Amino acid sequence: MNSKPSHPSQAKGGARTIVVALLVLTGLSALPVMALFRLHWDFRWIGIYGLVINAFTYWSYARDKERAEAGEWRISERALHLTELLGGWPAALLAQRRLRHKCSKGSYQFVFWLIVMAYQFAAYDSLQNWQFSRVALNQVEAISAHHQ
Repeated sequence: MNSKPSHPSQAKGGARTIVVALLVLTGLSALPVMALFRLHWDFRWIGIYGLVINAFTYWSYARDKERAEAGEWRISERALHLTELLGGWPAALLAQRRLRHKCSKGSYQFVFWLIVMAYQFAAYDSLQNWQFSRVALNQVEAISAHHQ
């Protein structure tokens, strides 16, 4: 029996998979990058932080995949999600597609995409001068004042 994939795009981290992941990543990075530019922060530090957290996230995924294949003690999903939440979601997306790790577990993907969408929402809201966050805060304050 031939265990090789029938199509090159089905190979582990095939070229098509990586190209699609990079295109998706580029699209998902647009809002957060625009929001960061608007803040006028020193991009040297943001860049350094981004490289470090994303390198660590990719390494964590790779190490967890190695441990899974070896039947060893695994890196917790909570720890992987924490690296995503701290800004490593771009590397997590690439690692999931390139390494084919954690990409088919529905409950994991649900939390992962919640984190990605939280970044999208925060970036969009910041570009709207925090309009949605202010409305939500006003609602919470009104409910709190009503219950006192």
